[in-house]
Amino acid sequence: MTSSPADPTTVDRTAAVSADGTAATATTAPASWESIPAGAADLRLVVSDMDGSLLTPGGEIPEGFWELMDCLRERGVAFVPASGRQLATLQATFGPDAATGREGVASYIAENGTLVVHEGEIVGTTVVAESTAAAVLALVRELAAGGAALGLVRCGIEGAFVESTDPAFLAEARKYYRNLTVVDDLADVEGPVLKLAVHDAVDAEATAPAFARFEETEQVVVSGQHWIDVMNQEVDKGQGVLALQEALGVTRAQTAVFGDYLNDTGLYAVADWSFAMANAHPGILALARYVAPSNVERGVVTVVEHLLGPDER
Repeated sequence: MTSSPADPTTVDRTAAVSADGTAATATTAPASWESIPAGAADLRLVVSDMDGSLLTPGGEIPEGFWELMDCLRERGVAFVPASGRQLATLQATFGPDAATGREGVASYIAENGTLVVHEGEIVGTTVVAESTAAAVLALVRELAAGGAALGLVRCGIEGAFVESTDPAFLAEARKYYRNLTVVDDLADVEGPVLKLAVHDAVDAEATAPAFARFEETEQVVVSGQHWIDVMNQEVDKGQGVLALQEALGVTRAQTAVFGDYLNDTGLYAVADWSFAMANAHPGILALARYVAPSNVERGVVTVVEHLLGPDER
């Protein structure tokens, strides 16, 4: 037996989230995942953020995930990673593994929704104007010259580029950008810009207001404790979900989403089964219908197993 979540009009999920991470307080707290009857959802699509959501604090796939993937595949349910990470990084984590015979996932929402791929084909790209890329680069250099601990990643379709050679910055950038090239001058790099990722080694939320000037033409979002993303105004992870729902013939009532940080905001407008991790930013808790256990407690795996029902675990 399947059911739909409670009428969304009974829950205020319209909190406004700004670039500095502030959000209005929800009038009603999201319900616990345990309030959902086991097996209640007619799932066809599960979309999850990576860092702070699916992955452990150490950045690893949680226990039981690949067994869950087998169950999802048998049920005809697609699992899609949705991340600020680069496509190549996601494919390295979730792609086929010849050594184990593991099948990979078919779809990806990469670079915070600026690149959407389904069955090996790009189904959506959204770019930033070159003039914006130049202005962001100039501002990062200016702030860094003033003492700010900033680095910039220029994200393209085929790879990402940096000019800073600071070891700590490069180590952090390589966690998310597998295909990363160090160049002498980012201003000399050509090609479409999917996203400009600013790394702040101290506190991204405190630095984000310095980039508010770009909000007239682009979208500025704090995507993690140390990252600020500048992207096209029309894009977010939710737009990527919409593209995949259309490609797969899936409705929002058949879609579950999981997130924890401000770059996940768009997910909550496109799925009836919306979950904020227990460790989520207050702005995300204000948008979700349900709270999942934290990523420390393998929350995504636990909740999806519950939604499928005990006989499908």
